[in-house]
Amino acid sequence: MKKNSLREKLNNNEPSLSTHIHTTWPSVVEALGHTGSYDYVEFVAEYGSFDLHDLDNLCRAAELYQMGTMIKVDQSHQAFLAQRGIGAGCTGVLFTDARSADDVRECVSIAKPDTPAQKGLYGVATRRHTYMGYGGSPEYVDSLNNTVIAMMIEKKGAVENLEEILEIPGVDMVQWGASDYSMSIGKAGEKSHPDVVAAHDKVFKTALKMGVEPRAEVYSIDDVKKYLDIGVKHFSIETDITILYNYWKQNGDEIRKLLS
Repeated sequence: MKKNSLREKLNNNEPSLSTHIHTTWPSVVEALGHTGSYDYVEFVAEYGSFDLHDLDNLCRAAELYQMGTMIKVDQSHQAFLAQRGIGAGCTGVLFTDARSADDVRECVSIAKPDTPAQKGLYGVATRRHTYMGYGGSPEYVDSLNNTVIAMMIEKKGAVENLEEILEIPGVDMVQWGASDYSMSIGKAGEKSHPDVVAAHDKVFKTALKMGVEPRAEVYSIDDVKKYLDIGVKHFSIETDITILYNYWKQNGDEIRKLLS
């Protein structure tokens, strides 16, 4: 069975670090692998453009460096995308836009194997993660059970039903989403609004209390320190397109000043 670095980190109660990518160029994943700093890379399929061949190639590149891969899927066709991502070799799935505990149960079932014990929806599919080997075998079932399932907590309903969601078997991680939450309560863009901040704090504190690992998206070393202080161990930093924009904007503006 292929290595799942994030699952190993969770099982061993160890910290993890990832970053996000929109691009489907495998060389970007190889560049991340060369740093030696990242446990897994998240492809934000909810936002980026891609085809099924891209998923295979991104996973191939990550495996060269023993990195894991997570796919963030759009809710509107989450079953297809999540299962094709897992089939391509993704070792984790981040589900979006859940508004209730029943929504979360559906997400978990999508990624779990179709067995009497798991009662999942993932049957035998001869995709890349099973080539030349163990499709439909006990090892195949184990590989599906090994997939890390993460949930975005980003809607008013999800925050209101947080405790019930965190009790659902199979939910391994949660990720706070301030932008969606602010919009869902009629405060679009007001991520520092007291109601949004209060929901943020509730998500992290409740998840830690109930033993479900929260992951923090951070943009600086200072952000990491404040989360470490409350017990958060899992982090994801920036996105490739934002990193490029910030570099191009800052340096382009400075050079433009010199030229004028």
